[in-house]
Order: sequence, then structure tokens, then C-alpha cells
Amino acid sequence: MPSGIRWTAFAITCLALAGCAGNDLMLKRQSEAEAKIEHLLQADKKGEQRMNELFAQIQAQDDQTKATAVLIKQLQSSNQELRIAQEELKARVTLLAQQAATPKIEVVNTEAAPRLKDSGPPAEYVKAFGLYSANSFNAAIEAFGAFLKNNPQSDYAANALYWIGECHYSQSDLAKAQAAFQKVVDAYPKSSKAPDAMLKLGYVLTAKKEKDKAMVTFENLIKSYPGSPAAAKARERLTAN
Repeated sequence: MPSGIRWTAFAITCLALAGCAGNDLMLKRQSEAEAKIEHLLQADKKGEQRMNELFAQIQAQDDQTKATAVLIKQLQSSNQELRIAQEELKARVTLLAQQAATPKIEVVNTEAAPRLKDSGPPAEYVKAFGLYSANSFNAAIEAFGAFLKNNPQSDYAANALYWIGECHYSQSDLAKAQAAFQKVVDAYPKSSKAPDAMLKLGYVLTAKKEKDKAMVTFENLIKSYPGSPAAAKARERLTAN
């Protein structure tokens, strides 16, 4: 074979080998690029999964925080209602003790001497109050009602009506208690029992879940009888709410 032809064949062979080497390098780099892309895709997928897990944890913590806040509010409300109930019971016991003291003194002299205007409660009233003090509420209601019928102009008429309201309140007959207390407020606004009746009217409305009306009643009590012990109790109720 002539030397020229041999050199030409050699050159063609070299070029072919160089082309194959170039193709191998390109394939290698393409593979590496694809491997990197796959790695990035996997990393992105894992990152998204982690973000979803973190979001779920945050959501669960948020739900737990809200549930805890609701529970705390319910406990605070229960504690407040318990405190108010204790205050009402304490006030009622104190009031009973104060009212019970007078009848015991007056009963001794009602039959021994003529009753003067300022000599204390009439015997009929004292008897009715004794029934109330003994928790005989139905009998007390009848006795106070009879007293009112027989003595409509008595100085103790407002008191008798007030204690009828207390009897109904003690029996949880809120509708009748409300009517009695409201009548004291309307018919005997200058009576010493008017502030107490208005306070108890607010208690009844609270028990009936008529909170707005109860708050208005407490506010009116404070305006109408600002220096009374009942007004002080009304202020406590308004502050608590």
C-alpha cells in the first residue's frame, strides 16, 4: 500500500477514535447532569414533605392552644358563678339573722299591751315571717298574702310582698319571684325594701339567663339607691361581669 494511502487511513482512524471519545464524554456529562437533577428533585421532595409535617405540627399546637383557652375561660366562668352564689347565700343568711331578731322581741309584748304605731311588726306579720324562717314557704306565702289582704295600708306591706318574693325565689319559682319583687319596686319605691327587691330582681333575671336586663336593673339600682347595701352588691355584680 502506498505510503500516502496509509497516512490517509491513519488520519481517518484517529478522527473516528476522537469522535467516539467525544461522544463518551458527552454521555458521561449528560449522565452526571441527570443524576444531579434527580438528586435535586429528591431533595426538593423531602423538603416539601418536611414542610408539610411542620405545618401539621403547628396546626395541631394551634388547635391545642385554642382548646386550652376555651377550657380556661369555662373554668373562670364557673369560678365566678360559684363565688357569686356563695356571696348570695352569705347575704341571705345575714339577712335572715337580722330579720329574725326583731320578731322574737316583738312577740313577747303583742298580746300583753296595745300595739302602737312604732311598737314593731304586727302579730300577723310576725307569724308569717316565722313560717318563712322555718322554711315553710308555701304556708308563709299564704300568711303574708292574708296579711296584705287584711292590712293593705300597713307600713309592713312592702316587707310582706318582698318576703313573698323571697319564698318563691327559695323555691326556684323565678316567674312568681320576679313578679313579687317587681311589684315592690313599682308600688313601694320609698320603702326600705325597694333596693333589696331591685337587687333580687337582678338576681332572678340573671338566673333566667336574661343578662342584659339584669345588668340594666343593677345599674338602675345604683342610680336610684346609691348609698344602700344593695347598691354595693349591684356594683360587685357589674364589676364581675
